[in-house]
Amino acid sequence: MNDPLPPDDADVRRAVAPVICYPTDTLPQPDMATYDRLRQDVTPIAEAIAAPREAAAITVPAGHILRIHSVDGPQVGDLNLFNAADLSERFYSGKTRALHGTHITTGDQMWSCFPYLRPMATVTHDSLSWYGIDAFGGSVHDVIGTRCDPYTGHLLAGTQYHHCCHSNLTRALAEHAGISLEKAETHVHDVLNVFMCTGFTRDTGQYFMKTSPVRPGDYLELIAEIDLLAVLSACPGGDCSAEHSSDVAACYPLRMEVLRPTALTTWNSPPVNGYDRSHGT
Repeated sequence: MNDPLPPDDADVRRAVAPVICYPTDTLPQPDMATYDRLRQDVTPIAEAIAAPREAAAITVPAGHILRIHSVDGPQVGDLNLFNAADLSERFYSGKTRALHGTHITTGDQMWSCFPYLRPMATVTHDSLSWYGIDAFGGSVHDVIGTRCDPYTGHLLAGTQYHHCCHSNLTRALAEHAGISLEKAETHVHDVLNVFMCTGFTRDTGQYFMKTSPVRPGDYLELIAEIDLLAVLSACPGGDCSAEHSSDVAACYPLRMEVLRPTALTTWNSPPVNGYDRSHGT
């Protein structure tokens, strides 16, 4: 089949200016001044280590801070967030992407799924914010990738690989929540790719990854807007410089740390979305 020839006005059509789908001028803004004050004096209360090619889970009370640390070497991670009391409320990467862009950093929020659609967490510090957007269109901490998974691996290469981030997240959630692997898998969802450097190719629009700029000592920090269950997988691709499902890539642990702000007294979590579903969705 031959591709059609472009019409005479092809350049005119291409030149039409884009329109932002979801203008955020009216989006409620987080109180970053208060968050910055809270994060200045904190006490560690819990930690969990996501071992290489494995995942770990930890609870983060509302108003507390979750820091995800790079420790022994350059490593990316896949993060799931849940309402600690209700697994049906989970991170919605697609809506977060629509509201904040393909990658998130300090001041951006992580939104929950329908019908809740409220901030679950706010990014309060990003030691890689200096990276920006590189010449390839790549940036750090993306909400465009889905998570490496064994189903796609089998589809493309016929493999049976059990340490993809999807598998790791499933096992860690099942163990932490005391539920079966089958039930846990239904809750595992598209992720925040922590420390991962990604973008879209200019010619074909394909999702790409490149060597992460993360180094030991870097960290991403979130404040929990609601009581959270955080599940983090240390990706089997290491820094994702070549592939993201591998038993040969150099991989390192990631550390999750929960911090209680000294100045924290009370915390008001954001209400669930006010849309009235009784009129029909």
